[in-house]
Amino acid sequence: MAGRGLDRRQLIAGAGLTIGALVLPRLAWSATPTDRRLVVVILRGAMDGLSAAPAYGDPDFETARNGLAIPRPGQEGGALDLDGFFGLNPALKGLAGRYAAKELVVVHAIASPYRDRSHFDAQNLLENGSDKPYGLADGWLNRALDGLPPASRAGRKDLGVAVAASMPLMMRGPSPVTSWSPSLLPSPDAGLIARAQALYGASDPKLAAALSAASDAQRQAEGMGRGQDNFPALMAAAARFLRAPDGPCAAVVESTGWDTHAGQKGEFGALQRNLRGLDAGIDALAVGLGDDAWSRTAVLVVTEFGRTVAMNGTAGTDHGAGGAAFLVGGAVKGGRVLADWPGLKPADLYAGRDLKPTADLRALFKAALRDHMGVDDARLERDVFPGSSSAKPMDGLFRQT
Repeated sequence: MAGRGLDRRQLIAGAGLTIGALVLPRLAWSATPTDRRLVVVILRGAMDGLSAAPAYGDPDFETARNGLAIPRPGQEGGALDLDGFFGLNPALKGLAGRYAAKELVVVHAIASPYRDRSHFDAQNLLENGSDKPYGLADGWLNRALDGLPPASRAGRKDLGVAVAASMPLMMRGPSPVTSWSPSLLPSPDAGLIARAQALYGASDPKLAAALSAASDAQRQAEGMGRGQDNFPALMAAAARFLRAPDGPCAAVVESTGWDTHAGQKGEFGALQRNLRGLDAGIDALAVGLGDDAWSRTAVLVVTEFGRTVAMNGTAGTDHGAGGAAFLVGGAVKGGRVLADWPGLKPADLYAGRDLKPTADLRALFKAALRDHMGVDDARLERDVFPGSSSAKPMDGLFRQT
């Protein structure tokens, strides 16, 4: 173990669609004081945790990264310092600000129980909540929603929403949930809708309502690009659902394109673009929720596995093991990095190539569900994450309000 491991171990221990389907509900912009919101962001493709949250203070960091090391804070393109050992990628300026505001916890050297290297299997296990791919047919978040306190369930038609093209496994199960995705069809022409409203709206109330819905849909679709550039818009859409007083209390939002086998390096590479989009997406969610709802919101940002420590032959990284996760939100007791840091010497790597996982993602999930959403321990162990008794919930991650 690196010398930093003991301190951080103690911290862990103690601490689609038609126009009609495009239309979001007409939302009332208020929320009750007891509401809690949980957003899970799945970064599909495997984010490189050592680039997102570089351990620049590890004496072996630069050598181990073999050309991919983020420079130290203060250097050109350098990491944004967090605690003198860990930093954030310079593309994550918004998250760095939230760390300073004590709204961000970075959890490093963390992974699911999966140790092979298939995206499909790893994502299935990440979402089903068991200790093996396809071990369960539904998702841990849906099962957890079934165990929410009665006050959290009351008055809600849907307990969860997936902002995704199809319902992700994490959100499938017995609890009532819905999904939403921007249309792949061209947006309706705003001028045509306006002319139709002027011609027919006054004489036909039903048609007027439909035209108004189409106009709302057109405005909603504006600015939604394709690929990673639309992630902030998806997070803003999630905020509109979650901010409704009778709306869902949990959301899953997908971000794709994190499989950086080649060309990972560089300001204009896919990884940097994705990180900037992630950063902007968190801001879009916070702005969309407003200060009051944001103060009762927690966001889990997770990925199926980490990536290799060293750069490969095509200036990228391959599928790995340990990585990083983010817990951010107004309800988070942040300003900390939690890691039982294993070190980056060759002998300390998992399988001689990967960051060794020393924390279980299920321990982070359990903490969010128990301490933030109010799901009891017995249900977590029996129904939500069966067979996970070794993954104890991390303590002290949320504000008591």
